[in-house]
Amino acid sequence: MIGALVAFAAFVALGVPIAFGIGAAAAIGLWLMDGVPLSIVASRTFGAIDSFTFLAIPFFILAGELMETGGISRRLIALATALVGHVRGGLANVTVVAMMLFSGVSGSTNADAAAVGSVMIPSMRQKGWDPARAGAVVAAAAGMGILVPPCLTMVVYGSVTNTSIAALFAAGLLPAVVMAGALLLHIRLEGAGPAPEQRVPLAGRLRHLRDAGLALGLPVIIFGGILGGAFTPTEAAVVAVAYAVLAGMLHRELTWPFFWGALVRSGIATGAVMLMIAGANILAWLLTVEQVPQALAALMTETGGGRIGFLLFSLVVFVVLFALLDGIPGMLMIIPVFVPIAKELGIDPLHYGLVMTTVMGIALFLPPLGVGLYIVLGISGSSLPAISRALAPYLLTMSVVAVVVALWPDLALLLPRLMGLHG
Repeated sequence: MIGALVAFAAFVALGVPIAFGIGAAAAIGLWLMDGVPLSIVASRTFGAIDSFTFLAIPFFILAGELMETGGISRRLIALATALVGHVRGGLANVTVVAMMLFSGVSGSTNADAAAVGSVMIPSMRQKGWDPARAGAVVAAAAGMGILVPPCLTMVVYGSVTNTSIAALFAAGLLPAVVMAGALLLHIRLEGAGPAPEQRVPLAGRLRHLRDAGLALGLPVIIFGGILGGAFTPTEAAVVAVAYAVLAGMLHRELTWPFFWGALVRSGIATGAVMLMIAGANILAWLLTVEQVPQALAALMTETGGGRIGFLLFSLVVFVVLFALLDGIPGMLMIIPVFVPIAKELGIDPLHYGLVMTTVMGIALFLPPLGVGLYIVLGISGSSLPAISRALAPYLLTMSVVAVVVALWPDLALLLPRLMGLHG
């Protein structure tokens, strides 16, 4: 096991793609074990991705690609401006609300940051916002948006741990509202910044709501269909693609070159995710054989940390590992070790998945490692030290919410229970 970890660290240091690094390190670990045939690599690789549920991944990615056109972004941001642009904080409030709306359309946090940031950051700079603070607001909002379903992280976690994806989607809603509320309160108390936008009359708000109706219809169809029993999460992903194509045609924004590009980008992203899942499955088998989860569970029991100690320990490990390994690869590495321990300590897997997702939103924008931070940095034109200083207070607010989500399970479990998705 130590050999596999050393090999993986070496691959990461050499710049080997994470998907190949995980699989190759696991294969090396098997090779170092006595009496273990390397044919296990092939069987575990195929078995890991031979799942109907995993079909949801490419379709949700494609649906997000098709809905992330300039027109959709502008309509959702215009709606958010009409709703909260006049409140103290102005365009910062718009960014948070727009990210909630847009995250319900897309499944990718980094894509959300790029799409909303490319519209909001130039607008904020024109209004007199400091580039670093404008980028920090977008980064914090995108980190919050990971909790708004549909979320690729939730699909992968649910598929790997056999947890209901519909329940995970429902579980993310309340924590998302709480974190968005915390960021809006933070922005209001912070106070500094250009004057807010002019209040939009009711007729104007209704007009913007109508213009954004097609985009807002996608999450409604996904949730309504899943909760109403009309289709499974995988089938919902297929419906989402069909709806996204229809919306693009009605808005006259879907062209063949764009559609082809969306297919290519979705295929590349799906291939990377599937390779990571396959490699992580080999590593999970190796960890199970070596009884690593049982050893760590015994250590936690001996030290007397209990459930709360383990949850707090998990928060620290997650934020570091997810920042180093760009979120999902880190999650795939940690699941086979930490989820069995969580179950043994009586922690609900659904709640634990929400804790992972919440921390991932922070880690993806954590200076100086978070990949999402560099996406926002490129759009804002700021420097890394400046945007890091501006982002630090927002990350602190988000971290407080993450601790609340970890220590208050009912915040995540209330809606799934009310909807009959979780016992």
